Order: sequence, then structure tokens, then C-alpha cells
Amino acid sequence: MFTGIVEELGEVAAIENLGDSSRFRLRGPVVTEDAKHGDSIAVNGVCLTVVDTADGEFTADVMAETLHRSSLGALAAGSRVNLERPMALGGRLGGHLVQGHVDGTGTIVDRTPAEHWEIVKIALPAALSRYVVEKGSITVDGVSLTVVDAADDYFTISLIPTTLALTTLGIKKAGDPVNLEVDVLAKYVERLLGRGSDDRGDLDEIKEMDR
Repeated sequence: MFTGIVEELGEVAAIENLGDSSRFRLRGPVVTEDAKHGDSIAVNGVCLTVVDTADGEFTADVMAETLHRSSLGALAAGSRVNLERPMALGGRLGGHLVQGHVDGTGTIVDRTPAEHWEIVKIALPAALSRYVVEKGSITVDGVSLTVVDAADDYFTISLIPTTLALTTLGIKKAGDPVNLEVDVLAKYVERLLGRGSDDRGDLDEIKEMDR
């Protein structure tokens, strides 16, 4: 479980193509200082399992399903990534409850700079729009954010200087894909109310849109 508060702006050191999967080597001295084999680290909001660590880097195997469902497949050596270790029990919950299980990908439509912040408009799959509400929480590339405006096919977020400086959202441009994870509590509520009967079809729709 994560909070969506990015600890470090890391970098992809190398990617090894293994056919139906890839092995990523990522540079992140902060998140690897206490990491060991089997631990989890969120990379752009995707929960990955650490294979090994050395010299401030860690490797993780990324399966085909993850490559298809997220924007990790578009990364290359030198790409910057948001990194976060799992939350510790008893610690402060600075963002919101984040699983690191990407629901789909969105696309940055445009960016509107203001005096001290920036408004970013992001297109999202129609199947996810019902989980996105004004003033609600959403995770974008692993960053916990508050929704400013919510529509059927897009939402907007407001980025403060700290977020712009310390995460990849400061360097993403119009047309770039981003990983989206909606609030899991909304999905549980929907399921408990009996409105989740068509979830499987929605997820299949999102997968097709992402490919």
C-alpha cells in the first residue's frame, strides 16, 4: 500500500527485453537504501517487486500485462520516473490509499501555467470517469492529487511548485501518457451497492484502448 507521495525522482538505467516481459534496472538511491529482494516499490504508480539491489539501483521484472495496462512500456533508458516505497504502518498518511494497481492510462491534453501553479487537463477512458469526482483523489503516475474539474472524458488537476519540481509531472508535455489509479474505496462502494456487474467488460475495454 502506498500514499501517492513521491519520495524520489529516479531514472531508468536500462531495460532488457525478454520477449513477453522486460527487466527494468532503475536508479533510486533513496528508495533502495533499505530495499531488499521481494520488497515493493512504486514506479510511476505501478507496484513492482524488487529482484535485487546494488549501488543505488534496483531491478524489477515487468510482465506483459503490466506493460499493456500501463505506460511503463513507453519508457526507455534515461527516462525519469516517480519512485515511492510502501507506507509503513504507524506512519502518516500524507496522500490517500494507493495500491499501485494501475486502472488504465490517460493522456495529457494541455497545460495552463498560472502564477504559482499549473493546471493540467488529462483525458481518461470513459470506463473510469464514474470514479473521478470534483475534489476527490486520483493517482497520476503515482502522485496523489486532488481533482479540480471532472467530466465524462477528462479531468483537471492543479500542480503546486513542489510537485512540478520533484516529480515527472513537471516535465510531461501534451500528448504524453500517464498511469491512472482511481480511488479503490469508490470501486468497493460500487461493488457493495451491486453496480459492478459490468466491471469485467469495462476493464477489457480499457485494455483495448491502452494497446
